[in-house]
Amino acid sequence: MILELLAAGGIASEFIERTSSTPEVLRAVQLSLAPAFLLVGIGSTLNVMVARLTWVAGRIERLGEQSEEGDSGKLRRELDWLEERRRRVRKAILFSTAAAVVISVVIAVLFVSAYVEARIGTIVAVLWVLTMMLLIIALVHFLRETLLASTGPR
Repeated sequence: MILELLAAGGIASEFIERTSSTPEVLRAVQLSLAPAFLLVGIGSTLNVMVARLTWVAGRIERLGEQSEEGDSGKLRRELDWLEERRRRVRKAILFSTAAAVVISVVIAVLFVSAYVEARIGTIVAVLWVLTMMLLIIALVHFLRETLLASTGPR
C-alpha cells in the first residue's frame, strides 16, 4: 500500500533514480566514513568504561556483604569512595552513549544528504559540534573517575 502511494506520487521512481548511481552511493559512503570511525572509537572507550563500572559495582557488592558482619570507618570510607567512582563512570557512560547516538544521526544525515538537494551542511556541523561536546564531557568525567581511582579511599 505504501509503495503504491509512493509510486503514484513519483517519489519512489525519483528515489530509485537518485540511488541507482554507483558513484553517488560511493560518495555517500565516503562522507560517512570519518564519523563511522569516530563511532568505533566511542564504542571502544565505552567498553573500557563499562568494564570499570562492572568492577566498581562488584566491589561495592562484596563490601556490602562484609559490612553486614561489622561496620567500620575504613569500610564506610571505601564504600563512599566507590560510590563516587560509580557516579562518575555512569555519567561518562551516559555522555559517551549520547555522543554515539548523535554521531549515528550524523552518519544517517550525511548518507541522505547525497540524495537530497536541500542544503543540510549546517545541521551536520551543529550535530558534529554537539557530538564533540558530549564526548569531551564524557572524557572529563572518565578522567575524574580515573584520578579518583588512583588516589584511593581517604
